[in-house]
Amino acid sequence: MYIIKYQAIQFASTLLLLLFTMGCAEKKEEMQEEVAPLVTLMTVDPGHFHAALVQKNMYADVDTTVHVFAPNGPDVDNYLQSIEAYNTRPENPTNWNEKLYLRPDFFEKMLRKKPGNVMVVSGNNGRKTEYIHQAVHAGINVLADKPMVIHPDRFQMLLESFQAAEENDLLLYDIMTERFEVTTGLQKALSQMPDVFGKLELGSPDEPAITKESVHHYFKYVSGNPLKRPAWFFDVEQQGEGLVDVTTHLVDLVFWECFPGKAIDYKEDIDVYGAKRWSTDLTPEQFETVTQLDAYPSFLNKYVNEDSILQVYQNGKIHFKVNGVHAKVSVRWDYEAPKGGGDTHYSIMRGTKANLVIRQGKEQKYKPTLYVEPVVDDENMTVALTEALTALEETYSGLSYKKEKTGYKIQIPDQYKVGHEAHFSQVTEKFLEYMKEGDLPDWEVPNMIAKSFVVLEAYKMAHQVEQ
Repeated sequence: MYIIKYQAIQFASTLLLLLFTMGCAEKKEEMQEEVAPLVTLMTVDPGHFHAALVQKNMYADVDTTVHVFAPNGPDVDNYLQSIEAYNTRPENPTNWNEKLYLRPDFFEKMLRKKPGNVMVVSGNNGRKTEYIHQAVHAGINVLADKPMVIHPDRFQMLLESFQAAEENDLLLYDIMTERFEVTTGLQKALSQMPDVFGKLELGSPDEPAITKESVHHYFKYVSGNPLKRPAWFFDVEQQGEGLVDVTTHLVDLVFWECFPGKAIDYKEDIDVYGAKRWSTDLTPEQFETVTQLDAYPSFLNKYVNEDSILQVYQNGKIHFKVNGVHAKVSVRWDYEAPKGGGDTHYSIMRGTKANLVIRQGKEQKYKPTLYVEPVVDDENMTVALTEALTALEETYSGLSYKKEKTGYKIQIPDQYKVGHEAHFSQVTEKFLEYMKEGDLPDWEVPNMIAKSFVVLEAYKMAHQVEQ
């Protein structure tokens, strides 16, 4: 009798211990599932549609709650409308929860509260360098849309920001979407294959070794809707001139393609020797179409001529040398793209065996297309190109080429042609990788500084020429 009772008690104790252990394990598992995300975003004054494009998709390591600090007004309204559209779209909807602080002291409030650890800044560039500077000094990582700086007198502030980021173990990183365009990636990859490309030429002022030209448009569609531009976008003191804005992308690509993985020293490796700027002229009707405003705000009056034409200095070109290689970059803004077209990119890298050319004109149906164009007779080029595309199979599966009069057209599967908007998610994913690692590649910071130096030197040069 006592033995049976003892055995029953022993069984009950064992069962309770087992249940307790299972409960602890479940609790531990729940605790593991509740680990805080790697990143919580704080979006500051989102006046440019690029701020919303960072959130076009969700990320495993990013908190679904985004803290928005901005002045109340149309800029933040447009941003929130885009986020709402992403949250409610039928296919692959996002799940962002926007917590808003919309008051004049928005930036000071963000610095005091710091509800997140990464500041996303994409908007009016007039204060952007200041925002970056204060954020990193307050212990906040920064993911910044280009340009980080628009005027030479802020270059020293940018240098101090990078220094503070290093001292505080923070990441300060700019959004370089064009590195993820597939034809650009392939242009870079093929330039590293001597049997196809040979070696990069040094070039000359009249025939640079690498040229990049970009054409943009004020009237365009983003996420399927006509883009509404804020009036300040047409004020170069707030947006920045073309010489310091889009050209930042192009200079970045020159470094990234010609000298992959190599740090550029802006004091030793750069020589800016030519620059020019000119205006895009908009009628009052065109301005109204893209801004939905029926008159120019007073801060734009200084750019309006006697015929009521708004003159915006968003066009420019830069000639420079980097490590002895001649390069040219240029940007042009038109009002509207031709029918069926959009923003376009042209690029050529000149090699001793072949030129690698990206075209995006009418003949290419306004889609970026890469060509390999031999500059010397080489009966082995077909074999070399076949082997090169095979070597790239792991990264770009399914590549082929079509023989044409001037060389070879590279045929790229549609799966890699994701478009400009998708590149923002790709940049953000790369930034999250760096956040996990706790550092950027050694060359990224020197090259961010160097490209800012190039465009600011060009800005000074172009203005000096006009005086």
